[in-house]
Amino acid sequence: MDILNTLSLKSNRQIKINFDGGDLSSDAGLLLIKEFAAKTGFTRLIKKNFKTNDKSVRFHKDDENLMQMIYQIISAYFKDDCADELTLDPVFNAILEKNSLASQPTLSRFFNRMDEDTLLQFDDIDKCSCTVKKQATENKR
Repeated sequence: MDILNTLSLKSNRQIKINFDGGDLSSDAGLLLIKEFAAKTGFTRLIKKNFKTNDKSVRFHKDDENLMQMIYQIISAYFKDDCADELTLDPVFNAILEKNSLASQPTLSRFFNRMDEDTLLQFDDIDKCSCTVKKQATENKR
């Protein structure tokens, strides 16, 4: 009797089949959203225009933390503590181009660093994205 975890073919013993599941994710649609964000310039806007007033050097940068939270919210992971469950998720790591995500404590500290200046930065990002949208609409005409 064969065990389902690893099964060898009788015709070719070198081929082994296993049922580990590998690296799976139910969030593959985020790859399309990442492409959309890149093509519209949204990712570049965040990288260029968003920074908290904290001068510390960090492994997880502010713009990366913001993009992580945006992708998490789009995927219905609304709480920052979902980051601990997603830290090794292959799709999240691919779209954020990282080996592991920022943890829940890192995201909590990130939110605590936000102040009035970051709100003004969000307003600037919104205005810039509206300008980009307006230019794209005019170019189509």
